[in-house]
Amino acid sequence: MSSDDAKIGIVGGAGPYAGLDLAQKILQQTRAENDQDYLPTLLISTPNQIEDRTRFLLGEITSNPAHAIYRNLSDLTTLGASVAGIACNTAHAPVIREVFLEKIKQSGKRLKILDMISETIAFMQEACPEVKTVGVLSTIGTWKAGFYPELLSASGYETRTLNEAQQQHLHDEALFNPEYGIKVQAHPVTEEAREVLLEGVDILEKQGVQAI
Repeated sequence: MSSDDAKIGIVGGAGPYAGLDLAQKILQQTRAENDQDYLPTLLISTPNQIEDRTRFLLGEITSNPAHAIYRNLSDLTTLGASVAGIACNTAHAPVIREVFLEKIKQSGKRLKILDMISETIAFMQEACPEVKTVGVLSTIGTWKAGFYPELLSASGYETRTLNEAQQQHLHDEALFNPEYGIKVQAHPVTEEAREVLLEGVDILEKQGVQAI
């Protein structure tokens, strides 16, 4: 495949707004003077097929969402993607990520899959090298899995998180509240969800974090 044929792949649907947000950010970060200058991008969004990542991590369901994510990655390679990103932090939990990576390897498909957490750390190291203490706000599944603090610590950062009750409140209200949570209204984020997120930010700021 030539560089002219290469396409960026996005696994959306986890949740749906996240995939659209990533596609929009690619457009916003592209220097273009006309339509033809934009990077060819493929987005697959099958939210009805990707099991809830947090419920899986909490042991509430047994079906690993990695299998549906792999199917989307496989479809993206068929459509010509050479690199892909998964627009979901919780899907990067090792118990999920390692499964779809192994399935891609066994399939023989040539696809570079970006690691959202590693890319986030690399960005912080370049954009704000003075930051040493980082706060993490997330789903309760990501909080319990603990992979953000683990990888941040391995890169020399001190990390701060909410306690379990605070994190559960943020998860239930900012993300999953059926009336105003980000999962039901993300463009724009509602004022109610924003207020809950800012409560979490305030708690972490009082713990001395330099970035969140």
